Amino acid sequence: MSERTPDGASTPRTRTVTVDGVVLRRGSRVRLRPSRSADIFDLALAGRNAEVDTVEEDFEGRIHVAVVLQGDPGRDFGVSGQIGHRFFFSPEEVEPAGTQPESGPGRPRVLVAGIGNVFLADDAFGPEVIAALRHRPLPDGVHVADFGIRGMDLAYRLLEGYDAALLVDAAPRGHRPGTVSVIEPEIAELDGAPEAHAMDPVKVLALARRLGDGPLPRILIVGCEPLVRMNGDEPDVVFGLSAPVQQAVGEAVRMVETLVGEVLDGASAAARATREGEEVSPR
Repeated sequence: MSERTPDGASTPRTRTVTVDGVVLRRGSRVRLRPSRSADIFDLALAGRNAEVDTVEEDFEGRIHVAVVLQGDPGRDFGVSGQIGHRFFFSPEEVEPAGTQPESGPGRPRVLVAGIGNVFLADDAFGPEVIAALRHRPLPDGVHVADFGIRGMDLAYRLLEGYDAALLVDAAPRGHRPGTVSVIEPEIAELDGAPEAHAMDPVKVLALARRLGDGPLPRILIVGCEPLVRMNGDEPDVVFGLSAPVQQAVGEAVRMVETLVGEVLDGASAAARATREGEEVSPR
């Protein structure tokens, strides 16, 4: 998968650059130190902590480090490739900061994606759970993002090499309102018509299958039974979750943390087994 550089060149997302002896790649943590000749907008970011989104090379061979700011409420738009929340610096204008993620293709990665419309009462369950997770410590390799109703963004994100994706959503299944459950859909059996501008999980997964040329990650849906169900045709918007669904947010957060741990442990064990098999296999 590729995306455009500041000058329009298409380049792989797996590029790296070494700064102060540290290899920076997607997910690396950096501190910004713009040069004195930078414009006023870049200078205003001096000292801010950020995360590397991509390392890119333009047509003239110059390297650019595209970053998203830590603490930026719109950072997920930047990670989705939208220029408004990504900032470009030269390698000389960033310095490694904090503990860096492990390198190598065997490092497991998990996406936790909130789904829902904050204007439709209990449909905001997914975004509320993501907001709560942002205050919790999560292992390296776990990316938490509120996708709202951006179905196309989520479909493309599912193609970025994650081992698993946890989709958090309001999911009516006929249970008592506030009931949290885990659903693992059969990807091979998905037959929903793909839609670019919808946030029905089945249709998003169908769109991702249509867009990609390989298997999707393991998908788990953490769903909550809503009390107030809206379809968007109502004359008024409704902010806030109903009482039973609000109470379920904490339970969903704990469930996500448990599932993340299980996925990471399983992926790490599988990677170790693969490496050991490769080491002992005859030439």
